Amino acid sequence: MTNLDAILRALTTSKVEFLIVGGVAAAIHGSVRGTSDVDFVYSRSTANLARLVSALSAAHPYLRGAPAGLPFRWDVETIRRGLNFTLVTDVGDIDLLGEIVGGGTYEELKDQCIRVQVFGLECLCLDLEPLIRVKRAAGRPKDLEAIAELEKLLELKRRRS
Repeated sequence: MTNLDAILRALTTSKVEFLIVGGVAAAIHGSVRGTSDVDFVYSRSTANLARLVSALSAAHPYLRGAPAGLPFRWDVETIRRGLNFTLVTDVGDIDLLGEIVGGGTYEELKDQCIRVQVFGLECLCLDLEPLIRVKRAAGRPKDLEAIAELEKLLELKRRRS
C-alpha cells in the first residue's frame, strides 16, 4: 500500500516541483477507481533533480520489477540520464515521469493544473480535461476504462459551474 501522505510530505518539504497525475489525480477529481501507485510529473531542472533525490533517498527507491541485486544508484546523474522511472520504495510504489504522452513535461503541464490540499499540503494536480486527454493518449486498457467515469465527472463539474 502506498503511503501518499509520506510521499507528498517528503516532496513538498523538500520543495520538489511536481504535479500529480494518474489514478491519484483521478481520485482527487472524484473517481472511485483504486490505484496501487502514485504518478508524478517532475521538473527536470538540475536543482529540482537534486531536491527530488534528497526527498526520496530515505525511502530507498529501487527500480520496480528489476531483479534483486541489480545495481541502481538513486542520484541526480541517474535521473538526468533517464526520464521515466517506476520505483518501489519503503513508502510504496511511485512512478516518476519526466514527461507523459499526450501532455508533455512539467513545464508544459503546470498551467493545466489545479491547486489542491492533500493531507494539509498544497499540491498541483492535473485538471480533469487534460487528465482525460493524457489517459486517452496512453491508450492502455485501464486508462480507457477510466475515461468514461472521468468524462461523467467532467460533465457534472460543468453542470455545477
